[in-house]
Amino acid sequence: MKIKIGSTNKIKLEALKEILRDYSHLKAAAVFAVEIQSGVADQPKSLEETIRGAMNRAKGAFQDCKYSFGIESGLMAVPNTKTGFMDVSVCAIFDGEEYHLGLSSAWEAPKQVMHHMIAEGLDMNQAVFKAGLTDNPKIGSAEGLIGIMTKGRLTRKEYTKEAIRTALIHLEEI
Repeated sequence: MKIKIGSTNKIKLEALKEILRDYSHLKAAAVFAVEIQSGVADQPKSLEETIRGAMNRAKGAFQDCKYSFGIESGLMAVPNTKTGFMDVSVCAIFDGEEYHLGLSSAWEAPKQVMHHMIAEGLDMNQAVFKAGLTDNPKIGSAEGLIGIMTKGRLTRKEYTKEAIRTALIHLEEI
């Protein structure tokens, strides 16, 4: 079986490969990374936009495979939070006919990071770097801001795996 992922981000690819090992009907699949544009802003600012980006990546990667995966992280409005927003990861699985969606847990970035993202239009990598929380301008391809904020207790890879696992509920053999 062939599975494609609409991203060459190593964190997303590793997360998918690790999760598939837990599923007897998917663990032998060959996984191929394909660079697909999300078709949304570099920093999605709504749950709808984040879902659309994941779906676009999944559909764009679907060719000569059983399933394709699209993973997108973005912001969603959440009442009563300090900044008004939380970050969430979305996984869309496309089987050629329909999408199967899953989400990760959501979390709130620091106020200064959110300011750079909302007021200045920076993506999370840029905002975290500008806020001085990392010297890695590609933090999203490493532990992510979530890894920094939780001191490694929850990394970008583990956070991404949550979204993949909840999307895979729809493909579970019961």
